[in-house]
Amino acid sequence: MLERQPVADALNAILVDGFAIRFEAFDGSVAGPADSPYTMRLLNERGLAYLLTAPGDLGFARAYVAGDLVIDGVHPGNPYAAMTVILNRMRVQMPSASDLVQLIRSLGITNLAPPEPPVEEHMPKWRRALEGLRHSKVRDAEAIEHHYDVSNRFYELVLGPTMTYTCAVFTHPEASLEEAQTEKFDLICRKLDLKPGDRLLDLGCGWGGMVRHAATHYGVQALGVTLSHEQARWAQEEINRLGLDDLAEVRFSDYRDVAETGFDAVSSIGMTEHIGVKNYADYFSFAYSKVQPGGRMLNHCITRPSTTQRAGAGPFIDRYVFPDGELTGVGTIVTHMQNVGFDIRHVENFREHYGLTLNAWCENLEANWDEALTEVSEGRAKVWGLYMAGSRLAFERNEIQLHHVLGVKPNRLGNANYPLRVSF
Repeated sequence: MLERQPVADALNAILVDGFAIRFEAFDGSVAGPADSPYTMRLLNERGLAYLLTAPGDLGFARAYVAGDLVIDGVHPGNPYAAMTVILNRMRVQMPSASDLVQLIRSLGITNLAPPEPPVEEHMPKWRRALEGLRHSKVRDAEAIEHHYDVSNRFYELVLGPTMTYTCAVFTHPEASLEEAQTEKFDLICRKLDLKPGDRLLDLGCGWGGMVRHAATHYGVQALGVTLSHEQARWAQEEINRLGLDDLAEVRFSDYRDVAETGFDAVSSIGMTEHIGVKNYADYFSFAYSKVQPGGRMLNHCITRPSTTQRAGAGPFIDRYVFPDGELTGVGTIVTHMQNVGFDIRHVENFREHYGLTLNAWCENLEANWDEALTEVSEGRAKVWGLYMAGSRLAFERNEIQLHHVLGVKPNRLGNANYPLRVSF
């Protein structure tokens, strides 16, 4: 009979350089540097089964969210410091098939039975397919509900007063999150060359930050649409509270159901990530049809550093954060906008700004952790800390980026009705 191997020894063996932080397993085995400021503790057999049955980030996330794996030395709302060491210095080397079989046998064959995933996990892609085609109206609505219809108060605690869940623009590294979010909206208004009386359509408007800013500071008639009931309710209440209901509206609606046309500008801030790369042509064609000749579109979205990389998200992000989310390089976005007729005027990368934004959100979650747990489960809050800290690292390591692409719609004679030069 094969002797059971210590858990720490078995897991340490499949890492290229071993554990970069202290590791302690439920069987008493240990690995990694004893003087590490961080200790990863695997508490039970279920946690081990999560790791073995879903190797990589999904198994890690399941064990962590379920409470079977804990990391001492960092706050669960902001595990960035420990994740920096883990992601930068711990690389898995996949064993051969025979070594893998021996490893599993030595750890216990019962650990090959996948435990029930944590309740915070969304259904896998094959089950989502039973609910509707990828990026159909029904399936998109369910994906948005999974992430956004959590708790408006929870989002207030994380996002701060502007209730803005997209990359901010920092004029200097010490700017506050609120200052940077306000600057982001104002920058977009300037790029769109908005003027009093213009009509703006904001696709995927979230809690209405762009709509309120454009109405308040530029005198614009602004319509925002979102697939989240909670966002629409909060945003419209805030519009009414500020007395902006004569200028601004946030509507619970699929963007494809917007009947109005003849807008002077369209903004799409953090929306493209949700629609699917195969739908870009239809999406930008829709936006093009909504602006009158001389109108403008500003697309703000997370991108990949290359157009050749896989579009789909990794298993953790797909199951816990953004089901069906897809990213591609900025060149793909530019191409699709050009192909429908937009004249591209400006492209800008804000990658470092998103790292600063995520840092501020993590700090907010850590500072408001106790109240956050009155709004969502501890598992859900841990998902947020994990994904925001991991995303910050991804932006810092240039694994993902954030781009603005500005396009204008010339009239039939080629007049774009846009300033010769704009000081952004």
